Amino acid sequence: MKLAFRSSTVVLLAYMASVSAHAAEDNGIVLKPSRSLSAQAAPVPPGGEGWRVFVNTDGPVTATYQGSGADFNNDLYLMLDRSGKPGNDGNLANDLLVFNNHSTPLGEARNLGTFSGGTELMFRLHVNTTGDDFFTGPRSSNPDGEFHARAQDNWLPDTTLVSFEDRYNSFDRNFNDLSSSYSNTVAAIPEPESYAMLLVGLGVIGAIARRGRKNPPSRW
Repeated sequence: MKLAFRSSTVVLLAYMASVSAHAAEDNGIVLKPSRSLSAQAAPVPPGGEGWRVFVNTDGPVTATYQGSGADFNNDLYLMLDRSGKPGNDGNLANDLLVFNNHSTPLGEARNLGTFSGGTELMFRLHVNTTGDDFFTGPRSSNPDGEFHARAQDNWLPDTTLVSFEDRYNSFDRNFNDLSSSYSNTVAAIPEPESYAMLLVGLGVIGAIARRGRKNPPSRW
C-alpha cells in the first residue's frame, strides 16, 4: 500500500513539474538557456543584396543578434577607423567585435555607440573556419566579387535587418549564416547621383531631431 502511494506521489510530482515547465515556456521564461537556439532562428531579408546601412537620426544604435544557420564559425565586426569612427581605413584591427554566431545567445543586444544621422555603418563578417572576410555593401567590396550581405529596411520600426552569406562565391546563397538587427537605422542602395542627397536628407532629419530635443514645446 505504501509502495503504491509513493509511486502515485512520484507520478503526480513529475506531472506538476511538467505543467510548470510548459507554463514557464508559454510566459517566455527560459529555464535552461541553450546556445543551440541561435542555430535554429535566422531571419533573412527577401532581397536587399548590396544595400547599405545608415544611421537614421542622431543617437545611439543598438545591435541585436537574431541567429545563425551556419556550420562555419563567424565573427561579426562593425568597421571603424583609427579614431574609432565608422569607416574602413584598411586596418581590420580597429574594428569592433559585435557577435559570434557560435557563442552569442539568441536575442543578445549591444550598444554600438552614438552616431550622427547619415553615418554609414559598414559591417564585416570574418569566417574563422576559412579565414575569409566579407562585407556589407556592393559586390566589389568582397574578394570573390559576389554579394555577401542582405539588408532589409524597416524590418521592425526604425530597425534594419542584416544577414550574411559566409561561403566563398556565395556557394549556397541562403544568407542565413549570421543575422542581426540595428535600431535607429535605414537601409538603401543609392545611385551615385542620389547618394549625396540621401546623406543630406538624413542629416536634415538629425538636425530637426536635435532642435526638437533642445527646444521642447511649451506647455500652457
